[in-house]
Parts: sequence; structure tokens; C-alpha cells
Amino acid sequence: MAAAQQLSHVWPLGTTVDERGHLILGGCDAVELAREHGTPAYVVVVEDVRARARAFVQAFAARCDDFEVTFASKAFPCTAVYRLLAGEGIGCDVAGGGELALALRGGFEPARITLHGNAKSEGELRFAREAGVGTVVLDSLHDLERLERVVAADGRGPQTVLVRVTPDVRGETHAGISTGQADSKFGLGLAAAADAIARAQASPHLQLDGLHLHIGSQLLELAPFREAVRAIAGLGDFRTYNLGGGLGVAYTADQRPPSIEDYVEAKVSAVRELLGPGRRIVDEPGRALVANAGVTLYTVETIKQNVSTWVGVDGGMSDNLRPMLYGARYEAVLADRAAAEPQATVKLTGKHCESSDVIVDGAALPTPQVGDVVATPVTGAYGHAMANNYNGALRPPIVFVERGEATVVVRRETYEDLYARDC
Repeated sequence: MAAAQQLSHVWPLGTTVDERGHLILGGCDAVELAREHGTPAYVVVVEDVRARARAFVQAFAARCDDFEVTFASKAFPCTAVYRLLAGEGIGCDVAGGGELALALRGGFEPARITLHGNAKSEGELRFAREAGVGTVVLDSLHDLERLERVVAADGRGPQTVLVRVTPDVRGETHAGISTGQADSKFGLGLAAAADAIARAQASPHLQLDGLHLHIGSQLLELAPFREAVRAIAGLGDFRTYNLGGGLGVAYTADQRPPSIEDYVEAKVSAVRELLGPGRRIVDEPGRALVANAGVTLYTVETIKQNVSTWVGVDGGMSDNLRPMLYGARYEAVLADRAAAEPQATVKLTGKHCESSDVIVDGAALPTPQVGDVVATPVTGAYGHAMANNYNGALRPPIVFVERGEATVVVRRETYEDLYARDC
């Protein structure tokens, strides 16, 4: 069997190319997966997710005594993924009522769930209280007031909260996923945060446990995390500091993100040196837990040549919106010639009625043919989460692969699903 290093480091852990040149994911032949389950399909290598979850826990355990790793589940809100990560003993954060419902169904203990959101409804707050959610992150003064009313009305005792602070620190990332700058839709600036802290501490309905910050996603430099901790140091002395997530991942072979160990060391040392010892540190990895575990399989439907070579597949912006939203770059291989030398540079395009529906602009592939199975890696984060029905596309299934066994954990949509909610 060919060694995994024939493929770049962006592919799931354990990915290989067999003697026929076929891509092997979690011990399963990607070509056979496409034949059995159809395309497009999301394939998730279970052991990759487990390994990354354990690496985060081990890195924190080696550096501090009081910590919590929580899954930022907006990256991959799927019941089976929640169940997998709940089984690893970590916590979970949710960004709304739908994610909360899925996390509960997936087996997370309510006390270890954190509710986020910059515009939480009263209904979502009531749902969180009824479920027994452990922590609510206050994103605004209206958030605080609304939660106070809900807690006062239900009579279940005070709700543990964190105040989300916007530290005016911008990490180097796409503007669409930057959240720490002063002009952000999320959190409270330093002055407003001080007001929220005082009001939460004075409230009989809220139990303020500490502060939350998150400066952005897909960060490939560590220095901004320390700057953010320094920025909030003057807001008071608290038990818990939730530092959000943000660790970037490699989408293409030229990207080399920090290791989990270096990321954790940067955050833990910043808290210890700038806030003092004995703090409880909470971290919220999402993308870094699930992105590289996921691979999307497509089938080539058309090939045409004009100024460029356009290779059209049976999916696109309905199953991976990131290239269109953020200009995100991806790699691609042909699943039955995964180690073959590239012969063509093509535009790998989706099937949708939008000129921007290009999955990989400049994909280096062996000469493609209609019927080929194309695999794009690093789609475990935000592929399923942002999937949509544009042009009536049916959202893909999710297939878990582990030790040569494939299990469908989310079925493909049907046309009946498209009109199931019609009145």
C-alpha cells in the first residue's frame, strides 16, 4: 500500500492510496463509497475526530489543572458528531436553539453546554433554562435583561453566565470570520463590558462566573491570543476565562497552522502570566476538531473548454459555500487516480446557476473524464453546517467511516423533503 505522504497533510489522519491508486478513507475505498452512497456525499473519518479531541484534552491537561474543552458545534451540527464528541468527554457550545436541540439529542449533559448568540430570543433562553444548560454567554445588555426576565419568571434559581468581551484585537483572517475587532456584531466593548459585569454581579437572577472572548476563526498566528487576554485583564478578577476557539487548519498543502500543543501553550501561558494562576480556562475548538476529518465526494458530469477547462460536478455551493463566501481555497484529487501526476489545471465547478459556483479555481488533476469521482478534503467544518437547497439541490448524506466500515448517519434528502413543510 502506498504511503499516506503521497497526499498532502490536509487529508484525514490515516488516509492512504492503495495499489490501484484508489483513495482510502478510514479503511474504505472512496470510489466504492461513491458507488454505494451516491454523490455528492460527506465522508467523515471517525478516528481523525477522536484523535484531535484527545489531543486538545491532553494538551490542556499537561499545562493546567482546571480547564474545559468544548466543541464549537456550529462547525458541524450533526447528531452523530455530537454523539461522537460527547463520548470523548468534552463539553459543547451551541449558537442557537436548533444546535441546542441537536446537542441534547446527541447526548451532551445539559450542565456542560454553553449557549451563545448575539441575538438570542426569549424562546431560546426559556429552552435553555428548561433543558438545564450550564452557562449562558451574555452578548449584550439586552441579552442580560432578557435572561433576567426569563430566570425571574421560571423560579429555578440563578443562571450561570459569562460576559462576552470584544477586546479590539483582530487576528489575521478573512473579514467574514473576524470577531475580535472593536466594530464587531459580537460581544461588548471594554467600557460596555464593565457595565454588564457590574449589572450581572448585582443581579439576584444571574451568577457571573467570568468572561468570554473570541477574536476570530481560521487563525494561523498565535500572538493575537495573548493580546486579547492582555486587553481584558483590567476588567476584574474571575474564576473562569473562556478564550473561544480560533485555531486554523490547513486547507491546502502550503498552509502550516500551529500545532494544537503550541496553540494551547500560547493561551495557557497568557492566562497564567497576565491574569494569574489558578484560573479555570475554557476553550472552544470547532473547525480544528472536525475540518480535516471530512472529505466531500463528487461525480464529474461535464467537461468543457473555452479560455479555461471547466469540470462540472454534481454538487457545489449547496454543499460547500465557503469558496463563494470567503474565497476559501481547496485541493482536489480523482479518487481512482489519487497519486497520479497532474496533467491539467482546471476550474472545478458546481452545478448551480451562479458564476461564482466554483469549488476549486485551479485544481491540478490527471486528465479528468465524465464519471470520475472527485474528492475534496477539509470539508468537515461548515460544509454540512451551511448546506442549502439552492436550485432545489438535495443536501448530501453524511457517511462515517472507521476501520473499513461505512455507516450512514444522515441520509440524503429526497424531493419529498423539499415540500414536506408546505401547507
